[in-house]
Amino acid sequence: MRVLIIEDEQKTADYLHRGLSEQGYSVDLAADGIEGLHLGLEHDYAVIILDVMLPGLDGFGVLRALRARKQTPVIMLTAREQVDDRIRGLREGADDYLGKPFSFLELVARLQALTRRSSTQEPVQISIDDLRIDLLSRKASRAGVRLDLTAKEFALLSVLARRHGEILSKTSIAEQVWDINFDSDTNVVEVAIKRLRAKLDGPHEHKLLHTIRGMGYVLEDRRAD
Repeated sequence: MRVLIIEDEQKTADYLHRGLSEQGYSVDLAADGIEGLHLGLEHDYAVIILDVMLPGLDGFGVLRALRARKQTPVIMLTAREQVDDRIRGLREGADDYLGKPFSFLELVARLQALTRRSSTQEPVQISIDDLRIDLLSRKASRAGVRLDLTAKEFALLSVLARRHGEILSKTSIAEQVWDINFDSDTNVVEVAIKRLRAKLDGPHEHKLLHTIRGMGYVLEDRRAD
């Protein structure tokens, strides 16, 4: 799941980037409103975390321009005492707000609530053969046995499962599971695929995760072929 953080305070941005990455999110960062708006319009994000006080273009300007073209869920970050900012943000289209300083666990809970609310057209659970994936609880099992996945492994499995039967390139996977600064020359994707395959397919005769030479990877049940 991909999240955009538009925050000019480096310490806060780094803190959120590290924490959300550890939770399995793919996180992009923007340090000013202009760059943030560009990213928000160019890419599809599950949620945008938007600070009010930004250089170049403030958070309200970003929100107005974004709402003219997209309905991506937005959590606004405001100074705790600035009630007027919170009211204005909600009136102009923000879905939620948090006052600084805030609890990281509360941010994650609000982020999850927003993605749950906005994913009514997406399945909450995905089944592929004997594989079961619960996107909300972030749990997966195969043949009734829980898969012990890291946050990044679950994120990788989720990307493949949401588009099961479709071949995804290494670049496409990297953009959705890691971030926009991902170095495509590294073997991070291959290593992650290898580890996921060992847990997903290793104990089973019937394989679900396949490598398509020169193209990428696909998650599908091929027994019907």
